[in-house]
Amino acid sequence: MRISYNWLKQFIKTDWSSEDTSALLTDLGLEVESVDKYESLKGGLEGVVVGHVLTCIQHPNADKLSITTVDLGDGNPPVQIVCGAPNVAAGQKVPVATIGTKLYDNEGNAFEIKKGKIRGEESHGMICAEDELGLGESHDGIMILDEKLVPGTPASKVFNIETDEVFEIGLTPNRADAMSHLGVARDLRAGLIQKGVNHTELLTPSVSKFKVEKRTLKIDIKVEDAKLAPRYCGVTISGITVKPSPSWLQNRLKAIGLAPKNNIVDVTNYVLHELGQPLHAFDAAKIKGNKVIVKTLPAGTKFTTLDEVERTLHEEDLMICDESGPMCIAGVFGGKNSGVTENTTAIFLESAYFNPISVRKTAKRHTLSTDASFRFERGIDPTITEYAMKRAALLIQEVAGGEITSDPIDIYPKKIEDFSILLNFANVNKIIGQEIPKETIKKILVSLDIKVNSVSDAGLGLVVPAYRVDVQREIDVIEEILRVYGYNNINFTTKLNASISNSSRTEDYKVQNVIANQLASQGFNEMMANSLTSPQYAKLSENLKEEFNVTMLNPLSNDLSAMRQSLLFSGLEAVSYNINRRKSDLKLFEFGKTYHKMPAGYTEIKHLTLFVTGNRLMESWTTAEKPSDFFLFKGYINAILSRLGIEKTTTQPLENDVFSEGIALTVGKETIVEFGTVKKSILKHFDIKQEVLFADFNWGEVLKLISTKIKFVEIPKYPEVRRDLALLIDTNVQFEQIYSIAKQTEKALLKDVNLFDVYEGDKLPEGKKSYAVSFTIQDASKTLTDAQIDKIMSKLQQNFEKEVGAQLR
Repeated sequence: MRISYNWLKQFIKTDWSSEDTSALLTDLGLEVESVDKYESLKGGLEGVVVGHVLTCIQHPNADKLSITTVDLGDGNPPVQIVCGAPNVAAGQKVPVATIGTKLYDNEGNAFEIKKGKIRGEESHGMICAEDELGLGESHDGIMILDEKLVPGTPASKVFNIETDEVFEIGLTPNRADAMSHLGVARDLRAGLIQKGVNHTELLTPSVSKFKVEKRTLKIDIKVEDAKLAPRYCGVTISGITVKPSPSWLQNRLKAIGLAPKNNIVDVTNYVLHELGQPLHAFDAAKIKGNKVIVKTLPAGTKFTTLDEVERTLHEEDLMICDESGPMCIAGVFGGKNSGVTENTTAIFLESAYFNPISVRKTAKRHTLSTDASFRFERGIDPTITEYAMKRAALLIQEVAGGEITSDPIDIYPKKIEDFSILLNFANVNKIIGQEIPKETIKKILVSLDIKVNSVSDAGLGLVVPAYRVDVQREIDVIEEILRVYGYNNINFTTKLNASISNSSRTEDYKVQNVIANQLASQGFNEMMANSLTSPQYAKLSENLKEEFNVTMLNPLSNDLSAMRQSLLFSGLEAVSYNINRRKSDLKLFEFGKTYHKMPAGYTEIKHLTLFVTGNRLMESWTTAEKPSDFFLFKGYINAILSRLGIEKTTTQPLENDVFSEGIALTVGKETIVEFGTVKKSILKHFDIKQEVLFADFNWGEVLKLISTKIKFVEIPKYPEVRRDLALLIDTNVQFEQIYSIAKQTEKALLKDVNLFDVYEGDKLPEGKKSYAVSFTIQDASKTLTDAQIDKIMSKLQQNFEKEVGAQLR
């Protein structure tokens, strides 16, 4: 939100610098992100002064040039300036760009005035034409100024160049009351009072001159739903002339980043940003039946808005209609066929308070965001509806002429009441952590227009204005006191009190930290994705169903309208985002939840997901590029389970529409993790062209299986022995089968089984492969003999032949 400092000073007189004011506003919670300089004319005519032409003679070396001497009023001797204008003459008062001045062309490019020679004669400046100063388009000759002007007068004063400083305020959503210059001025006044600055009266525009000149154009108003439009005001103004706004009004709007359109629209925008009350002007001649009806229309009704887009209305969209149909989406956007044009001579001026929830839903449904909807949906001041209308009507008369031709109509069946709150002094001191004098508290509250209705030793009875929609509880009032008193004025103790709690080692957050640290040490980065996602992702997998989507009632956008049923797609969004920014070697993990609307009710399931893609290691001259593969990824999975003490798992092949190849690890009947290579059809949806490995842990089941028992084993004193076997087996035999047979064959002395080579080639029989497997054997109580070792290896060989048909190579 942009706030003009010049405009702000119309509400509160202050000589504070913009730097000091921005610091104070930031302390008050209205964070000033930047202060920008505004000039109605680029450069502000800095360096351009009024000059008095003393002499003017023909240039000796050019027929179309003149040599002038000009008094610049700076106490120095007159300067010589060569001028090519045909109308230059002695005795004139003219605008002179002095040496070092920067002027700007129509495209904003600067050129600097320098001392130079023109056809052999020195020239110390430039006498300017309209277009050279940016004041017009004429280049027929130099500008001739009023002869009464004093030489040396800055041209910026002669031409009323507007200069301003504009605050860019990062307004938080709760501060609906500060969405205007009046709202910011209220906060600034409270801050100045707290700083001890006197004479901080809030000056508001007077509407005492508002009067009805004639009653020749009456527009009847009917509000069919007072809940959606609690207050609606209107008045007609006739005999207006639609034309460009005067420069002062254009400059106010340009300073805050708005483009002027015409005097009527500009006034409604001006009052919107001045008082925070959105207004709308209808061409009175286009209102059929001279009747305005505020109502909803049947679903499917077509309506064309100002941007010439035909929109399909919802049955809950509040519309401003006449007898023939809709004219405007209430509080959001005007219609194409009812707006003010250059031919408009009479208008109906609307000022209303619309239900914030209704406006927000309508704006989101039609993906419209306007200055009006921005304010209506957050809650404006319902007490200034008629006042703002009268303020706008007087401004319209000032800039467009015309007469008030109807009595102002104010339909306000049920007044929106102020909020009553009890404030306990003890709670104030407890929350703030420091005792603030009671008189200071009352002074702060009064400066914020919060009325003190009753006073006792224990606290205050307060009445909060209706426009402070964010102050409805005692804690909200305490926050108001604190921000005006100043967070920087609160003392902090050096003493820290803490209590020790007895908690289990297997609490969720502790286990998460253990695994997160382990993954980080392996090169993983933790990610946090939005739980809101696109409902269309449910179509990418048969495991997900659209009817199970948990949808938002008031979504921010269509792409963020459902809670995620899987962490896969939000993770692939992050992978795609990084790859598109040349970060293609990724290891990511996320702890998060999925949300499901099941027939039995809503459910939340916690997950740990891993994503790996690209090369194993960073590019380096010492190592060759090697992509991450399925077996490396499986090692990460096993390391997590091992760290958590989960060892007895069963492996099952996994075939679904997510993985091109995958594995599920189960314990009993529960699947604790599924992992594998994501199918290319899914990756294509995210424009990912490289392999992505994905693992999904059911974290709730993992927590149930965590082993808390710690076993201490003495380090063996006797050596271990390794023996290798080269086994010729069928291609469908997996290493897990070899591992299980070996462990069942020798449970006591066999410590480890490892697959260190796999060979499949033309030298082997069809349908066969070769596994090179190592076996580590150890007895903790004695040294093994060759006879014992041979016996174990013989038994292993026999069981491999019997169980899987293995042969020694």
